[in-house]
Amino acid sequence: MEVVNAIGRRKAAVARVYVQEGNGQITINKKDLAVYFPSGILQYVVKQPLSKLGVAEQYNIKVTLNGGGYKGQAEALRLAIARALVKIDAENKPALKAEGFMTRDPREVERKKPGRPKARKRFQFSKR
Repeated sequence: MEVVNAIGRRKAAVARVYVQEGNGQITINKKDLAVYFPSGILQYVVKQPLSKLGVAEQYNIKVTLNGGGYKGQAEALRLAIARALVKIDAENKPALKAEGFMTRDPREVERKKPGRPKARKRFQFSKR
């Protein structure tokens, strides 16, 4: 099987994923998954699409991650893995879509407006 690639984004994070047949190894920016994401919850988030389909030990995944924070990166990686699995076998799509792994979360940080302390915050109103 050739290498299948996909991209996932969340907030400012971008994950580029390269999936090929293997023994279940996940390498992120040349580091192991457990080293890059020490938190068990984030490791779980990353592996969700694989465990949903029961193919966690069938593919080696190489990832390039940049931008954003650790939670955004983990969710971007989850989306990228789900997209790659659909490219490999289109019959996986309904199962992944039902769990919400195929949906790109569009929420981004709103920009700060000029003359204001934050994006929506206003200065304190003074009557006199």
